[in-house]
Amino acid sequence: MKMNFLEKMAMNNPIRFYIQRYVEAPLLKKLGANVEGLDVLEVGCAHGVGTEILLNQWKAKKVFAFDLDESMLSKARTRLDEFGSDRLELFIGDVTNLKLCDDSVGGVVNFAAIHHVPDWRIALSEIHRVLKPSGQFIFQEVTEQWITRLPYSVLFKHPRENRFSGKMFITELERLGFEIGGRWVERAGGDFIFGVAKKLESK
Repeated sequence: MKMNFLEKMAMNNPIRFYIQRYVEAPLLKKLGANVEGLDVLEVGCAHGVGTEILLNQWKAKKVFAFDLDESMLSKARTRLDEFGSDRLELFIGDVTNLKLCDDSVGGVVNFAAIHHVPDWRIALSEIHRVLKPSGQFIFQEVTEQWITRLPYSVLFKHPRENRFSGKMFITELERLGFEIGGRWVERAGGDFIFGVAKKLESK
């Protein structure tokens, strides 16, 4: 599900960019995020600030970044114009139907995109499929608690059925074959979750 006009405004401003760079990214690094030298898939890249973090701060080898919304990708292309095709590929995509081979990327990063996906469990299954064994799924997400709270429930457009709490999200990752342990935290009383999950080797 694409963001509505108000959420695009809320996400596409200097305050949001500052929080993503200097609050969220450092917290994920503290939890063990490490994609240096790896090919990385970014889920729902939006305006490209997360992509910039992956390339500049986290030193990913190459980022494959996608979004459902062409208008967001246009902003990302402008922001990321300095990076050549050897380090960046931007494309329209759907996280529930990834056009990537099994075990093909060293890391997958999600800066708060999956709560927009009606079939979020399918999205996590696809992420698990394309991630190499021992690769990291690095995530920051928004829970049902935040989505259903006023004024956000009125101002922003999100799926309402089958939403997840932090614990539900972690439980589904573990069911799919990720190892998380203590590498996840809740913030704002459970409104947000941050974590680093490692794909286990196949038995």
